[in-house]
Amino acid sequence: MSEIGLDWLAANPLPQPDSDTNKNERGRVLVVGGSNRVPGALRLTGEAALRAGAGKVQLATVERVAIALGVAMPEAAVFDLPANPHGELGADVIDAVAEMVQHCDALVLGPGMGANAEAEALLATILAAAGCECAILIDAGAIGDCPPVAQAIRAHPAPVILTPHAGEMALLMDCDEQDVTEAHATLAAERYDATIVLKRADSWIAGPGVDLHHYEGGGPGLATAGSGDVLAGIIGGLLARGASPEIATGWGVWLHGEAGRRLAARIGPTGFLARELLPEIPALMVTD
Repeated sequence: MSEIGLDWLAANPLPQPDSDTNKNERGRVLVVGGSNRVPGALRLTGEAALRAGAGKVQLATVERVAIALGVAMPEAAVFDLPANPHGELGADVIDAVAEMVQHCDALVLGPGMGANAEAEALLATILAAAGCECAILIDAGAIGDCPPVAQAIRAHPAPVILTPHAGEMALLMDCDEQDVTEAHATLAAERYDATIVLKRADSWIAGPGVDLHHYEGGGPGLATAGSGDVLAGIIGGLLARGASPEIATGWGVWLHGEAGRRLAARIGPTGFLARELLPEIPALMVTD
């Protein structure tokens, strides 16, 4: 088992852009999710991807909130998609999203989605799309739809990352939430042939052919609404930059946790907001 800290970061550096790079070369992230009930989740995820160094971000969400989201985040391109009667992404969006995925380096699927989104059908179509070779991070409302498409996840030619908390891990592994331990991260990595980030008070990362990694946690203040959306965006941005799943998740968990530590020291151990994590990220990536 490896502890994620400064020594681990030094041994596993992030890929760095050339001085003459452009925004496409720095990586393109597509974030798909949101709903009428949780319209701002994609703003957190999209900004986190940019703060982690990605060059371009596209946000695909329900049409009712798309304009407001675009105004709140002028750096992003926004696609408005039809909502189902529950205010979630419905079956009508599947073909459009499958086309969008062809033009990104990393897809983050799930932030802001609820139980009534068509996540399973959407995920199945993306995984089956000819020529789809982008890295995929599956988060939040889309995680519970992974078991029926486990074979397709295993067959995806590019990295797949799943970021469950204990309740979502129980859905992934068909077990009781109270029985979830760090061992389930390794078991899920084997079952889905994917990198797993088990989010608890401390975090555990497992992946195919790599040691189990542990991060001791960034404090109780990170147990707040939107915090997971930020983590997903950080990891997605690092993936788009070309980091391996192991490096993207290890650095992502550390950046998220250390941002929480900084805010706890400055503001207080609890009470800071998920969006306040975002400005901390760029400076934390400079560890020299």
